Amino acid sequence: MQTSENGLKFISGNEGFTATPQGDYGHQVIGHGHDITLGESFPDPITPDAAWALLLSDVAKVDAAMNAQHLALDLNQNQWDAVADFTFECGAGALVQLLAHGLDQITAQLPRWVHAGGAVLPGMVARRAKDVTLFNS
Repeated sequence: MQTSENGLKFISGNEGFTATPQGDYGHQVIGHGHDITLGESFPDPITPDAAWALLLSDVAKVDAAMNAQHLALDLNQNQWDAVADFTFECGAGALVQLLAHGLDQITAQLPRWVHAGGAVLPGMVARRAKDVTLFNS
């Protein structure tokens, strides 16, 4: 299974867009939440098309992590897209922790993932609420 076009739009809308590198709690991001890795350089502003290409590449890795957990067998498309948004933001390790509570606990666990830099972030609270809404739709 893979993230749908609606899921990609959901993630990009949650991430927003930045044409130049921006700090994000100890690391740099560009485009639609692409984590800039060692060796990557963006001396010029990124175009929307280039940002979308990075998002597609990043989400392909999210889909691979989710497929490795065999989630395609148990989730519908909206549920997949919601968990993909969570995994995109929080990482594959967080996905494993989320799933450790059981699939029936996903909507109860998602709202717990709202901390960064030792604080509860209102933006993450809102994003997790949107994830739950999408998961339940």
